[in-house]
Amino acid sequence: MDNALLAATLVLVVLLLLNSFSDSRTKRLERRLRETEHRLDLLLAHHGITDDRPELAEIDDLLRRDRKIEAIKRYRQLTGAGLAEAKAAVEARIR
Repeated sequence: MDNALLAATLVLVVLLLLNSFSDSRTKRLERRLRETEHRLDLLLAHHGITDDRPELAEIDDLLRRDRKIEAIKRYRQLTGAGLAEAKAAVEARIR
């Protein structure tokens, strides 16, 4: 019985370590992806390139009507972006 308990404990510890490693790796990859997207957004803005997807016409319409907060909310709904990313993207469309 002691061997079975020891084996179960070892399996649990290994699973916890693997999960922890996976979480930290995922967080690092997500951070790198956000940084890469931010740099790409800066490059596009610098060169005056805008995202002309048809569904974003609604965002432009909201901005023309001075409804920036609604535009940010709608951008998030359409793209799945986070708040900071959506705010930056909408503000880039204003320029």
